[in-house]
Amino acid sequence: MKTTIGRLRIAIAMVVTIFVVGTIGYVVLGLALLDAMYMTITTITTVGYREITGPDVTVPEKIFTMILIVVGVSTVLYTFTLTIQSVVEGQLREFVGRRRMDKKISQMHDHVIVCGWGRVGKAVATDLHHSGREVVVVDVDENRLRGIALPTVAGDATEDSVLRAAGIERAFGLIAALDGDAENLFVTLSSRAARPDLFIVARARQDESVAKLQRAGADRVVNPQELGAARMASFVVQPNVAEFIDITMHERSMDFRMQELEISEHSSLAGVTLREANLRQRAGVLVLALRGDDGTFNTNPDPDTVLHARNVIIAVGTVDALEKLDEVST
Repeated sequence: MKTTIGRLRIAIAMVVTIFVVGTIGYVVLGLALLDAMYMTITTITTVGYREITGPDVTVPEKIFTMILIVVGVSTVLYTFTLTIQSVVEGQLREFVGRRRMDKKISQMHDHVIVCGWGRVGKAVATDLHHSGREVVVVDVDENRLRGIALPTVAGDATEDSVLRAAGIERAFGLIAALDGDAENLFVTLSSRAARPDLFIVARARQDESVAKLQRAGADRVVNPQELGAARMASFVVQPNVAEFIDITMHERSMDFRMQELEISEHSSLAGVTLREANLRQRAGVLVLALRGDDGTFNTNPDPDTVLHARNVIIAVGTVDALEKLDEVST
């Protein structure tokens, strides 16, 4: 089935064809080229301003004009109707789509807001989506958001109303990935004021912006250029280590992941040692590190280390093993 735009193209082509045929017909009937064009236009548009065929209209002229009126007028009206329909449908589709998207965003909880749909924002949103996180993308350029499969909000991310439209009251975290450090600073300040408990990651281009973003309330500040450079260097210095980290953290084609798990107060792991938890046998994961309440990491922890509530386990294993770890920790 053809779309409205497809039918409109065909209708326009028919109008042009009728105009050409009508002009040729009147020329054959004895009119000059300009007069023939004039008669065709006034006939198919139903204007009928003035006939210039002369006082004695011949039978062929009458028959030809009647045929032109029936065919031309109906085609022009059909084209006009399709034009209005395409405009209305486009606006209606955009309105309905926007309402549907706003409703979806209003029902989202623990999602991540990505501010900025540039190269960094696009990569972050894609990775979060592949990780199973719900994402809302915010960008000031509405054209850049067209065609994105993720929920979007068009507007300035530094404005509180735009952040509210993205569901900041219910969000888990926010990524400030705008092009400029000043813009990311404003987004961080606005987000922290709206949600003191929101987890915020901000992008920094300049080294001197890192401290400012941290003071503004960012939990983490990332310089993509520095991270990229460090990653490139690691492939030269320690290629196997770098490849292992890529596989466990970023490679989607392999059934191998690194994951963190925070021990809850009611978890069966709280109050027992790593030896007693026996996560290697029960879940099939390898515990690489533990993070305590003070934020320090205990790498390669001793088996007699006691696990406490709010400790974070850094483990590596297959997807099934990590899912088993979640079950064991309940």
